[in-house]
Amino acid sequence: METRRSIRKFKSEHIPEAFITQLIEAARLAPSGSNLQPTRFVVIKSDAVRAQLSQATPLPFVSQAPVVIACCVDTESLGSLSTRARELKEAGAFADTPLDKMDPDGYAKRRPMDQATAEAYLRLNAAIAIDHLTLRAVDLGLGTCWIMMFDQEKVKQILDLAENYNVVALIPIGYPDQNPKARPRIEFSQILLKEV
Repeated sequence: METRRSIRKFKSEHIPEAFITQLIEAARLAPSGSNLQPTRFVVIKSDAVRAQLSQATPLPFVSQAPVVIACCVDTESLGSLSTRARELKEAGAFADTPLDKMDPDGYAKRRPMDQATAEAYLRLNAAIAIDHLTLRAVDLGLGTCWIMMFDQEKVKQILDLAENYNVVALIPIGYPDQNPKARPRIEFSQILLKEV
C-alpha cells in the first residue's frame, strides 16, 4: 500500500498471461455488499482496440499501456440479491447473528433502492474489487492508474458491451517506466474525526 503509485508511463514489455489472471482473481476475491459480486472485467490487449480507446479518453497514456482492464458493473446483478443471500445463509455466513433466521427473499426486498442509489451501490462494490486488483498489481511489479475520465458510451461501443454493463473505470496496466514520489497525503489527525 505504501509503494502503490498512479503510473502514467509504461514500458512496452509484455505482461505474462498468468499475471493478468492473478489480477482478475484478486478482484474476484474482493468482498462485496450482500456478496452481490457485480463487477465484471474486459481485458484489452489488442493494439487496435487500445488505439480506439484514445477516441474515448483525453488521456493518451491509457491506450499506450500494454494492457487495459475495463472494470464494469452488471446492473442486472441486483436481481440476484435473494440468491446471494441464500448462498450466504447456506455457507454459514450469518451463523450466530440475527441474520441467521432471516428469509433470503425478505432480505432482498428489505429496502428497495432508487436508480441513483443502486448505481452508487454497484460502483462502491466495484471500487473494492478495483482496489484489490491495483494492490495485487504492485505485488507483481506492475503499475496501474485508476481512470474515470472517459466517455461511457464510446467505451461501451468500442468494447461491444450490452446495455446492462456500465464501465466504472479503465485501468491501464504495465511495467512502470517512471518512479513517482509519494503523493501528498493529509495528516492522520485530519482524517480521524474522533473516537467515541
